[in-house]
Amino acid sequence: MVSEYIQGLAKDQVSAVYTPCRHDIGFAPGNIIGSGANSAQIAYFYPVPVLLKGVACSLKELNMQSLAEKNLGTRNLRVALLLFAAICTGQSAVANEGSIAAQIEQQSAERVLVAGATGGTGSEIVKQLLASGYRVRAFVRNEEKARASLGDDIEYAVGDVRERATIDAALDGVNGLISAIGAGRGDPDNGPEFVDYGGVKNMAEAAAAAELRQFVLVSSMGVTHEDHVLNKMFNNILKWKFKGEEALRNSGVPYTIIRPGGLVNAAGGQKTVVFAQGDEGTGTIPRVDVARVCVAVLGSTDALNKTFEVNSGKSASEQSFDESFATLKVD
Repeated sequence: MVSEYIQGLAKDQVSAVYTPCRHDIGFAPGNIIGSGANSAQIAYFYPVPVLLKGVACSLKELNMQSLAEKNLGTRNLRVALLLFAAICTGQSAVANEGSIAAQIEQQSAERVLVAGATGGTGSEIVKQLLASGYRVRAFVRNEEKARASLGDDIEYAVGDVRERATIDAALDGVNGLISAIGAGRGDPDNGPEFVDYGGVKNMAEAAAAAELRQFVLVSSMGVTHEDHVLNKMFNNILKWKFKGEEALRNSGVPYTIIRPGGLVNAAGGQKTVVFAQGDEGTGTIPRVDVARVCVAVLGSTDALNKTFEVNSGKSASEQSFDESFATLKVD
């Protein structure tokens, strides 16, 4: 099986070298083999050569240079290895739209677990992950209700952040975790102490045990202000969110903590996202934009082990999230 072949490769066995194509016939990195619809570009992946079919309409942008430019990281390695394995097993790598290209995309995508997936922000995170090509697993209490809301294009893991064993099971085969959980109202056992703190602590410990690549936590602006009005109104919710942050920071798991301002149900991408640190600002931000930031930090080394606030700016302008991440200080 293709997936078994890929899983059998050690991470340190895969390193890519791209060289410009030459138009002669040969079996060296960068060569073109054949002609027309049967041509293939060779890139060299240690320890195996990989044929990258570059002429089919669905795959014509699939070369090492374009993948590197898209900053897909280790994902491009899996795509190329899937092509190589397909060739070795006799499958055609020059395919119609939606056939092997779609299979490659599906099998090569990173799998991300989303806790709080049915909430206002969590559901937007699911949408943004799918739009970005990730495989999504929603961590939910009730699969039937969640499926009615989120659909059948994602995986489901049933559990509760207050129950560590269910988190361990949900993290099996997962590369990253995004948490947008929040305490419920009316049920003392579902309050901030047990969800925003206890639940995050459980997830952090489970993520550490699973050696997860990254844990992205959606927290809240104002968590360091003990006299904040929300603490008085909602059972010290910000206090417990901050304790949850601390549990994650102390867990040893690579993390990114995002503190949004007041969440609003408005269209995203209409205004610049303002990044800050120090927990001194105020403001609002659409849930969609928070979700966009959550997805953008995945795999970004510039966003690792950093805590920052996000709010909407006053106007729209061209913006690079990666450039913003690079300016932020490590905790």
